[in-house]
Amino acid sequence: MLQKLLLSIALVWAGLAPTWAQDGGAAAGVASPVASAAAPAAAGSLAGVQSANIFQIAPDAAADPDYAQQTNGERAKVQPGNNAPMWRSVGGGMTGYSSLPKSEAPEAGNLIQPMVQYPGSRLTSAGEAWRQVRNNWLIPYGGSLLLIAVVALILLYVAKGKMGQADNNGAPVIERFTPFERAAHWVNAGAFVALALSGIVMAFGKFFLQPVIGLHLFGWLAYLLKNVHNFAGPLFAVSLVIVLITFMKDNIANLSDLLWLKNAGGMLGKEQVPSHRFNPAEKGMYWWGMFFPGLIAVASGLVLDKLIPGFGDTRGQMQIVHMAHLTATAIMMAMLFGHIYMGTVGVRGAYKAMKTGWVDEEWAVEHHKLWYDDIAAGKIPAQRSGQAQEPAPPQAAVGHSA
Repeated sequence: MLQKLLLSIALVWAGLAPTWAQDGGAAAGVASPVASAAAPAAAGSLAGVQSANIFQIAPDAAADPDYAQQTNGERAKVQPGNNAPMWRSVGGGMTGYSSLPKSEAPEAGNLIQPMVQYPGSRLTSAGEAWRQVRNNWLIPYGGSLLLIAVVALILLYVAKGKMGQADNNGAPVIERFTPFERAAHWVNAGAFVALALSGIVMAFGKFFLQPVIGLHLFGWLAYLLKNVHNFAGPLFAVSLVIVLITFMKDNIANLSDLLWLKNAGGMLGKEQVPSHRFNPAEKGMYWWGMFFPGLIAVASGLVLDKLIPGFGDTRGQMQIVHMAHLTATAIMMAMLFGHIYMGTVGVRGAYKAMKTGWVDEEWAVEHHKLWYDDIAAGKIPAQRSGQAQEPAPPQAAVGHSA
């Protein structure tokens, strides 16, 4: 009898245990009708849903020879949750779907640029390649070029001092620059100074200026100068074209320039080598310091300012244009540093010639004798603007032949 009683208790207990678990352990020990009805429905809704650990599913999937070429769908069959093929495509420059029109957003759907190798970079994504060229080549070597130019000019001044003997303080008998030429020059020079200073701060300022004034002030200054740079650029572009056209005729090379170059323009001696209105150094500065790098700098700057319709709409275009812009402007600034030096403290009387437009006879003979001889022979008028300087050019001075 005892064995039958114990067996009956065990059977009852086995039947009630699941009910208690579903009912949360009701005090009455009777299953809740609602809970009992909900249990089968809940069990059915979870049917087929299982958690998975990608490290435990097909651990030897990588042994498949075609593993690296699998699509994202194929990879999901052996390693659910492994989206490496998709991200590999994205990293390789794959362009996905985008509802934006290509005319307005040509790179919509493209997260990472395709692989390229710019000069000076390794084969990598275009954005990283541009960063490598900028940080490893353009910034360090461009900055070094500017420092070398400044140091060279300082050493030249220490070694030679001011060149020439004539101070250009005599009677202003020859008009070297007309009012129009001087206006074009000074507008272009002012725009260049604004661009050079702002460009140097934006490109190199974090190395020499940010540690001094701090990050926040430097950020404010860089933002301000960026806007100065953007607005001064078009002014420089227009004035540069005017300057290049205005002075092109007198910067064409001729045979007399070979003698000047042979004697290094008198740099190794005490006497100036005869030249026409502009000597070969000034002509070289015109072509290699303004014309070619200037036009590249202007064209690339207009693209960077988004002023050229239909160009500069993609990151790749902007990266290439930026590299060309920084290269051209570094060369241009290095050469124009020399031009500024020679036009101010390097040559006696040169600054006054551009400031007033007039030079005396002694200065013209010393620095540009062939040009003076053409004036004396009547080939070139001594006064070109029609605005006579006081005192007027005397006939004896104009007709003098040295």
